[in-house]
Parts: sequence; C-alpha cells; structure tokens
Amino acid sequence: MAQKNTYLFRLGQNIREIRKTKGFSQEELALKANVDRSYVGGIERGERNVSFLTLIKLAECLECDVSEFTHNVLL
Repeated sequence: MAQKNTYLFRLGQNIREIRKTKGFSQEELALKANVDRSYVGGIERGERNVSFLTLIKLAECLECDVSEFTHNVLL
C-alpha cells in the first residue's frame, strides 16, 4: 500500500465530505466521473496522487469548485 501523504489525506477527506453531503456513493460518483470506484476510494483515503483533470471531473460531478477540495489542506 502506498504511504499516505498528509496533504493527499486531507484532500481525500474533503472530497469524501463533499461527496457525502451531495448524497453520492463512491460508486455513483465514479460512474458519473468515468473513473473506477476503487480509484475514488483511494483518493478519499489519501493513497492516490490524483491528477488535476480528474479533480475537475469530480468537481463537475459534485457541482462544486476544485478549490473546495483543497480547503484547509495546508494546515
């Protein structure tokens, strides 16, 4: 398993929180964003260094701005 990076972990927590607030399961978000469900799980656990383009796809699906994903990541 990849070592968790604090920044990636916080990013993943933010994405998970927004996803849950919007009422999406990981599978629903993955299908809508055209990515694998396990990839979404890896992002949310901080195990994936997600690309900017994937962040944009996720933000579009969740109807939010990418900046919401990065809120408080640098704390």
